[in-house]
Amino acid sequence: MEVLYWLESIRNPILDTLMLIFTEFGNELLFIVAGLLMFWCIDKKQGYFILLTGFFGVYINQFLKITCRIPRPWVQDPNFTIVEAAREAASGYSFPSGHTQTAVGCYGALAACRKEKWVKIVGIVMCLLIPFTRMYLGVHTPWDVGVSIIIALTLICILWPLFYEYGYQRKLMYPLMGVLSVFAVAFLLYVSLYPFPANIDVANYTSAVKNAYKFLGCTLGMWVIYEVDTRFIKFDTKTAKWWAQIIKLAVGFGLLLLVMEGSKPLFNLIFKGNYIAYAIRYFLTVLFAGAVWPLTFKWFAKLGAKK
Repeated sequence: MEVLYWLESIRNPILDTLMLIFTEFGNELLFIVAGLLMFWCIDKKQGYFILLTGFFGVYINQFLKITCRIPRPWVQDPNFTIVEAAREAASGYSFPSGHTQTAVGCYGALAACRKEKWVKIVGIVMCLLIPFTRMYLGVHTPWDVGVSIIIALTLICILWPLFYEYGYQRKLMYPLMGVLSVFAVAFLLYVSLYPFPANIDVANYTSAVKNAYKFLGCTLGMWVIYEVDTRFIKFDTKTAKWWAQIIKLAVGFGLLLLVMEGSKPLFNLIFKGNYIAYAIRYFLTVLFAGAVWPLTFKWFAKLGAKK
């Protein structure tokens, strides 16, 4: 807490605003955009790498959160204050930091797989800056962000050499997605069957169960889109003009959010609050991203092409 108290002592309105802005670059929506940008528009191998790095990181992060159940800094020490504007988004347990996990997993993966010097510099800066913002705002301890950094960098160091060597060939993807499937089933069984203490925070436990079903849906979706793409679609990422790529990404991302969020009321009505609705929604969302929207890519490639 000494580090957090020192950061608390240097806060001022200008720094508060800057840190609130920069911390949003660790938002999971930006991770999704970055992953889809690579997967749809730039390099499919690197897209799979970034997405799988993110999936593995989220599994480990969520497992540690519900297992350790460490409260936020201001709960641990009632005398400590945080930047109030950051409180609403800082829900759930503190350890490890989800924002840091997402940021280092995403920007670190970009720095590892891209050759452009500016991408590497920006990636490294973001890997350092976003964890710092979490501590400055008072929503995480150095231990929270440090462990997340280690997890993300370890995953990058393991996965990128494999993808660099084998691309997204079956001899790599099948074992990776097999391990991911084991993680998905194991996490679901863990949160469903483990005898957690009676005084566990209900909101955090419910969130963990929902996430377990979401992860299962995403993992099953990854299997399907990999098979559909490599056997049938085999979409090309680079054939469209740059402006057509922007349209492809923007429209595709908008439709993806519509599938993910727009279907929520319907599935809640059909399944009457059963958690299986989360698995189906996220399965369909991943299916749209990897097997439905890519069907339009040949059309986008024709935009601006000379007849």
